[in-house]
Amino acid sequence: MHPLLDDAARRADRYLAGLDQRAVAPTADAVAALARLDVALPDATTPPERVLAELDEIGSPATMATAGGRFFGFVVGGTLPVTLAATWLAHAWDQNAGLTVLSPINAALERIALGWVKDLLRLPTEAGGGFVTCATAGNFAGLAAARHALLRRLGWDVEAQGLFGAPPLTVVVGAEVHASVQKALALVGFGRERVVRVPVDDQGRMRLDALPPLDDRTIVCVQAGNVNTGSFDPLGPICERARAAGAWVHVDGAFGLWAAVAPARASLVAGAGLADSWAVDAHKWLNVPYDNALVIVRDARALRAAMSTSGAYLMQDDERTPYQFTPDFSRRARGVEVWAALRHLGREGVAAIVERTCRHAARFADALGAAGHRILNDVVLNQVLVSFGPPERTKAVIARIQAEGTCWCGPTVWQGHTAMRISISSWATTEADVERSIASILRAARDTPA
Repeated sequence: MHPLLDDAARRADRYLAGLDQRAVAPTADAVAALARLDVALPDATTPPERVLAELDEIGSPATMATAGGRFFGFVVGGTLPVTLAATWLAHAWDQNAGLTVLSPINAALERIALGWVKDLLRLPTEAGGGFVTCATAGNFAGLAAARHALLRRLGWDVEAQGLFGAPPLTVVVGAEVHASVQKALALVGFGRERVVRVPVDDQGRMRLDALPPLDDRTIVCVQAGNVNTGSFDPLGPICERARAAGAWVHVDGAFGLWAAVAPARASLVAGAGLADSWAVDAHKWLNVPYDNALVIVRDARALRAAMSTSGAYLMQDDERTPYQFTPDFSRRARGVEVWAALRHLGREGVAAIVERTCRHAARFADALGAAGHRILNDVVLNQVLVSFGPPERTKAVIARIQAEGTCWCGPTVWQGHTAMRISISSWATTEADVERSIASILRAARDTPA
């Protein structure tokens, strides 16, 4: 195994070192070459070194270079070197992280890392939490905990009896609710459309004056970091109103909650700690490998009741058994990566990544705006929306940028306007990457007919 792992490390190192010299998107030829992998299942075994070589030589060129510093198409973090190394070690351990008895090291690191995350995000120390795949799973688990808690107050055991005949609950969302929350609402049984939608302002923030009456049968889903504008719902006032009414507030904070760590951005998340549950990604601004996210719930018992089950053979005990706080039983040891990132970065290091990427966003907006292109949002975080004129021209500019390959930005539609979205959340993005990308974008705009 030793030579094979050494070979894998050399290939990975060569891949990462070459990202700065290649186009961000794979070439058409590289994608077409993937057909070489589509062969009949072999009857005989294949030497492992040949399998690895095939994977690297055909697969590596066909990747999107999200691990580099010039991918801005979605809110996608890179991978800190320490978290990549920690992941390799954790995969060598091959721990099943669902049970403490199967992985004492993961259980310990989950507990420590969860405490650190709550500290950084200014969330209640008594809150429980679990490590999940993504914000969609975090939203699902948080909403399941809300469902349990609200129906339990009404004398209904939803885990045992389901929703058939259950007392009705009201779900309130903003008009710009993210698709991950909509999917979670469907999964938890509330439905995507059976919601009260609150109008939003021109930045996508829920209008407080349009918030409906709340009561103890209401769940309010608020947003910390709109995926297009980076804006935040008025978290504090909504949480205060909900708390007075006995309603539950769930925060979709996939990337925006990390703003709490940065002194210059912390005011954006003021009041978020008054909510009842939160979903936050680690594979975005914390820059750990995919997939990694957290669900955190103020009432740890509600999360445990919604996620747990019976089974004597599972060897439950009074300690924090990891599977009791997530939808999964068997899963990989995600806590290792989060612990490694926070142990390495510390509070100041996490804040530096957030502040630096936000400065990069402001630089993009200033440069593109100065060149006469319309910036559609208030750049308060790491998101920039830019229009290059009519929809077809904006789409043509984006296509030219993507084809040229210096950077990769994607299209979006924001309140009726076709735009290009620039999202910066990778630790690897440098000032040189930003300036190189700005020059590419301006060239594409100049070379695209009006």
